[in-house]
Amino acid sequence: MTTKERYEGFIQWFSEHMPVAESELKYENPFQLLVAVVLSAQCTDKRVNMTTPALFQRFPDAFAMAAGSVEEIYELIKSISYPNNKSKHLSAMAKKLVEDFNGVVPDDMDLLQTLPGVGRKTANVVEAVAFRKPAMPVDTHVFRVANRIGLVTDAKTPLETEKQLVKNIPAEILSTAHHWLILHGRYVCMARKPKCEECGIRAYCRYDGKRKK
Repeated sequence: MTTKERYEGFIQWFSEHMPVAESELKYENPFQLLVAVVLSAQCTDKRVNMTTPALFQRFPDAFAMAAGSVEEIYELIKSISYPNNKSKHLSAMAKKLVEDFNGVVPDDMDLLQTLPGVGRKTANVVEAVAFRKPAMPVDTHVFRVANRIGLVTDAKTPLETEKQLVKNIPAEILSTAHHWLILHGRYVCMARKPKCEECGIRAYCRYDGKRKK
């Protein structure tokens, strides 16, 4: 099977069976999404969604969060992973948004990455989800599934994976395909025990129920 055929099968199946694929993080605006994505690092979306209502009630925008203290942010997010670092990042991020962007989340990849706590993956998520731009954020699920299925080859890093996916997936469905890969990795193609017998794209998968030697 050629790479082109694999991509065509992958896209066709998900287009038919999951035409609508969106983030499971709950948010109402780009600022809330940005905060939620920062919190989601090494943490489940479910836990983040349990944490953010109280956080967003207290800090509804960058101005409110910038005026708050790291300690107060910590108290509201301490149930998630790495709350010490994340509370510091959120405070610094909010301050920079206020100082440099008048409290508005920029819709530019390079500018987003100037914000404390925001790396390429987080910036890509905001681009794809908040601003509907063609972007392919690569988290652990996307990296694992894309490599396991065979959509990418010899990709040792998230950036290499991203470049190959962007090259082969049409721009108009790129952000949706990002969610296809995440949701497939979260509920079907899990790391330890993938549910190959339930997989709709098994015919296009290089792994197909067998661990690669």
